[in-house]
Amino acid sequence: MDVLLLGKAALLGIVEGLTEFLPVSSTGHLILAGSLLDFNDEKGKVFEIVIQFAAILAVCWEYRTKVVSVVRGLPSDRTAQRFVFNLLVAFMPAAVLGLLLAGRIKKYLFAPVPVALAFILGAFVILWVERRQQRVALDNLDAMDWRLALKIGFCQAAALIPGTSRSGATIMGGLYFGLSRTAATEFSFFLAIPTLFAATLHEVVKYHHLFQREDLGLFAVGSLFSFVFAFLTVRALLRFVSHHRFTVFAGYRILFGIVVLGTSTMGWVNWTAG
Repeated sequence: MDVLLLGKAALLGIVEGLTEFLPVSSTGHLILAGSLLDFNDEKGKVFEIVIQFAAILAVCWEYRTKVVSVVRGLPSDRTAQRFVFNLLVAFMPAAVLGLLLAGRIKKYLFAPVPVALAFILGAFVILWVERRQQRVALDNLDAMDWRLALKIGFCQAAALIPGTSRSGATIMGGLYFGLSRTAATEFSFFLAIPTLFAATLHEVVKYHHLFQREDLGLFAVGSLFSFVFAFLTVRALLRFVSHHRFTVFAGYRILFGIVVLGTSTMGWVNWTAG
């Protein structure tokens, strides 16, 4: 297989792994990287599906003890049942709105100005949430009720807007509604599992005709790098949030919003190809 193509696969896997769970929008970064690497055609879309799935597996592996415990406890453990119910409740707003609005979002919002505005407005939301007096009402996800889960679920639904960041929306929503930093971040990780699994399944069905056996090596390289870097990022973010605020990501988002407008103006990146 072409070594250059494998190199592109590795780089895109790294981008996906680094950005999927940070509040910076993995979609925006993959559009930029894919365009600069000339890897944003239909096959590139299928490749993104595969490496996103690998990133989900990294979260499952990091929290394998919790995941196994919940699965085993589902038949009889009320705590496990409540945890899964809360994840499903939080998952529903994005799932329903995504199915209803996907076409319009693709048509009207995958454009340079809306994507850049989403990056920049998201930065100000982070700054606003961080400047509020933090009132931690909950530090244990097992004690969360469905109402709080639903509120965070609607925050996640805001990430249907390109450039918003699913993890950023859920973490900031968690902080706003009283979760501790660690709990908000971990709930974002857990909520990613059903959300990204469902999104991956939807995309696989949609693009199944583009999956080719000869691309297995490409997928394997991208998936490996995505898994490793997602795993490292999840661990690093958990350490980071225990001692730092998210304001550094706000500054980065503003910078990236400017990059979106600049690359579009110069004709380097097609931001309608998300």
